[in-house]
Amino acid sequence: MDYGKLKEFWKEEEKNAFEGWDFSHLKNRWVDEELPWDYKDILRRYLNSDYKLLDMGTGGGEFLLSLDHPYNNISVTEMWEPNVQLCKETLEPLGIEVKQVFNDSELPFEDDTFDMIINRHESFDTKEVRRILKPNGIFITQQVGGKNNEILSKALIKDFNPKFPDNTLDIRLKEIEKNSFEVLYAKEFFPFLRFKDIGAIVYFAKIIEWEFPSFSVENCFQELCGLNEEIKAKGYVESIEHRFIIVCRKQK
Repeated sequence: MDYGKLKEFWKEEEKNAFEGWDFSHLKNRWVDEELPWDYKDILRRYLNSDYKLLDMGTGGGEFLLSLDHPYNNISVTEMWEPNVQLCKETLEPLGIEVKQVFNDSELPFEDDTFDMIINRHESFDTKEVRRILKPNGIFITQQVGGKNNEILSKALIKDFNPKFPDNTLDIRLKEIEKNSFEVLYAKEFFPFLRFKDIGAIVYFAKIIEWEFPSFSVENCFQELCGLNEEIKAKGYVESIEHRFIIVCRKQK
């Protein structure tokens, strides 16, 4: 096998990754195991149309809008400037309140504001969530756990140390219960993620820089070659993701 040519091809994949957060480039090049719960279905079990709703880290608001909740009862937070501007252009004209935030411990809302707060893959401060929730208010969060892709990270990055090792279901539940929440539902899962070619791994690793610090084709070429041999033998390289979900109610 001509690894010189492969190296050049992988470097092209590396350049593609700079174009943004768009994983459609990997369509049919990876397989992601489904979660045993449906985040949207869980939200709908608890969400009433008259609830004042906060979506933390809404991104561009696409998922939020799919909930069909009354716009005048929605607020969102987002940190990343391009997404904030997108939200101001698309959500504010609908009557949705948009707030840019930089500190999880200082959210720009009054005490006891929201009936329900939702959070998918966004950091949060439990005490601050409690402060802005009404008594008996519901908090639902789905998180990317601290062990996410740890196997693949260690295969590529020498002396890898996870950045968020404490983000696990057990640790979060203790924190939530300590802050006087009643846990209604909680589940943790470790789905497989299988890559069918090394170029797909390169593209992925370059974007998810906090899981693959200092990754580049040049720095990790020997490791990539080793994984390529694994693909030749098995047809894929498997990583293990980490997800958990918590539904809880603020106790009075």
